[in-house]
Amino acid sequence: MSYRTPLSNVSEEYLNWLAVERGRSWNTINAYRRDLVKFESYVDNCGLSIQDMSNHTIDEFSHSLHERGYASSSHARILSCVKGLYGFMLDEGLIDVHPAKRVKSPHQMARLPKALSLREVELLLSNEKEVDSASSRRDQAILELLYATGMRVSELVSLSIGDIVTTRSGIGTAKVTGKGSKQRIVPVGEIALDALRSWLSPYGRDKLIPARWKRIADSDAVFLNARGGRITRQGVWLVIKKRALAVRLGSRVYPHVLRHSCATHMLEGGADIRMVQEMLGHSSISTTQIYTKVSVEHLRSTYLAAHPRANLIGRP
Repeated sequence: MSYRTPLSNVSEEYLNWLAVERGRSWNTINAYRRDLVKFESYVDNCGLSIQDMSNHTIDEFSHSLHERGYASSSHARILSCVKGLYGFMLDEGLIDVHPAKRVKSPHQMARLPKALSLREVELLLSNEKEVDSASSRRDQAILELLYATGMRVSELVSLSIGDIVTTRSGIGTAKVTGKGSKQRIVPVGEIALDALRSWLSPYGRDKLIPARWKRIADSDAVFLNARGGRITRQGVWLVIKKRALAVRLGSRVYPHVLRHSCATHMLEGGADIRMVQEMLGHSSISTTQIYTKVSVEHLRSTYLAAHPRANLIGRP
């Protein structure tokens, strides 16, 4: 059982409200908990209570985050969590004025996802040097499925056998449970489908089934670890890292890179942005639009390299 830093009653009530009423995921609640621990530690060191905090003292807390070197994205997330806490307290009648409402978040530059090139994806997904085994079939299916669907690693590890619909040929589907327990159906291309069939054969997944399931829920998991349990996010990350190092792409690959690459390559290939939004499970089109900027950069660099009158270099 993992140790949890205790929080005030009102913060615990806020987290419970987020989980029950707003349907926030376990990962989101844990992230908010860590942010509130930082905030409450600061409040305690000031000799105050959460209810005592004012616009001025919360602004000083924000300044302390900057002084401690937090990235603007982390800084903004922590402040958003604190503002959410006070919004909850205001709605519950625990305070009369929202003390954090006018505290400004740090300016954040939109960071473009670093997608792999098509050549790098082909290199990462190549398995010519892999020895045929149950684990290699699983690893290939994981990599192919992440790139084919753009699903998050957390979504992949939660897949159950009944969520996958395979066909003899053509396109299959996967039922994905995303943030806030929202479900969506995503297409699975033929190559990923073939890798899945190989993994779900008697020579793949069946080889990792234990004599006795440690947890009955694991018996329905699509992807298993070497001990016969449902593979974890950390387990998938090790799979990706191992393959990336094997093909000398270590510094270019991280857990979200195949999701970024899937979205970018689909948009470069002419896919409708609304379709990509639905496939990735983005609640807002603005999130998906980040990838259009990536595609524009790709178009720009291709144009400069290919068009004879794109620049003055080399002209008489």
